Amino acid sequence: MTQHALLLVNLGSPNSTSVADVRSYLNQFLMDPYVVDLPWPIRRLLVSLILLKRPAESAHAYQSIWWDEGSPLVVISQRLAKQVQPLWEHGPVELAMRYAQPSIESALLKLAKQGIKEVTLFPLYPQFADSTTTTVIKETQRQIKQHSLSMKLNTVDAFYNNAAYIDALVASVKPQLEAGFDHLLLSFHGLPERHLHKNDAKAGEYLNNATCCSAADAQTIAQCYRVQCFLTAQAFAEKAGLTAEQWSVSFQSRLGRAKWIEPYTEQRLDELAKQGVKKLLVMSPAFVADCIETLEELGIRGREQFLAAGGEELVLLPCLNDNVQWAQVVADLGKVHVKADR
Repeated sequence: MTQHALLLVNLGSPNSTSVADVRSYLNQFLMDPYVVDLPWPIRRLLVSLILLKRPAESAHAYQSIWWDEGSPLVVISQRLAKQVQPLWEHGPVELAMRYAQPSIESALLKLAKQGIKEVTLFPLYPQFADSTTTTVIKETQRQIKQHSLSMKLNTVDAFYNNAAYIDALVASVKPQLEAGFDHLLLSFHGLPERHLHKNDAKAGEYLNNATCCSAADAQTIAQCYRVQCFLTAQAFAEKAGLTAEQWSVSFQSRLGRAKWIEPYTEQRLDELAKQGVKKLLVMSPAFVADCIETLEELGIRGREQFLAAGGEELVLLPCLNDNVQWAQVVADLGKVHVKADR
């Protein structure tokens, strides 16, 4: 039987917390046209300006959450791959990062040396966006073509409302929910609004509509990151048995002056504290592994902001990480493509 590999791909992280390594990582990340979607000369100028101060600031942030084994995102992703391997009987499971190491190129070449002809690509992003999913697919296709690899490539689609994924999410935070709380904030990674308009003009109709998921058609849902985030949140809340008053959605990690999708997490933290919320739970369903956006942006800076605004406790709920139930979901989602090829 032909071996069929599973290639897990996450965002990536600097190789270390040195300013030089952080600058190199940010340059690769921000120069991706799917991330900063501006003409090359403008993008190069903008990124060069960002790189004057941002690397030192980001290096300090990375230092505050770095583990002895390395980047939390990379280490956790490696652990997940090890959890998935025994559940994937079709061949090897490899891990790559879209930016920095281990690269998509190195993972594909490793698989090619093993004689792998079929690969299921699994972008580890529950919700679809060009700046995450599309760039992973395009880079993988580019590397296969550049190295003339005879590989058949399948891709796992966005799984934002997959029942097994939602079940794993709920199970992973059940103890914290049962311990009691005043409010749960589901903070998703933000995107510039123009990214939504690029894929579907209709997406703009739903930008300021909290019930957008009930109004959007199938085409919009398939291409609109914001709608998918709300669908994830609603499915989670329903499965967890939460009332409408117990949870809300926000978007974090803004960069630059462009208009980003709302509501903003920073504003919600202040609003919730002023509304009398004392114990706030925060989780990030856009991430499957804890990283600088969860551990530092929410767990450190977000907590400080909430407490300063009058809140008493902010509990950062962990991502799915290398949870056994989540590993099974990953394997099962990938197996769909293997069965289709047999």
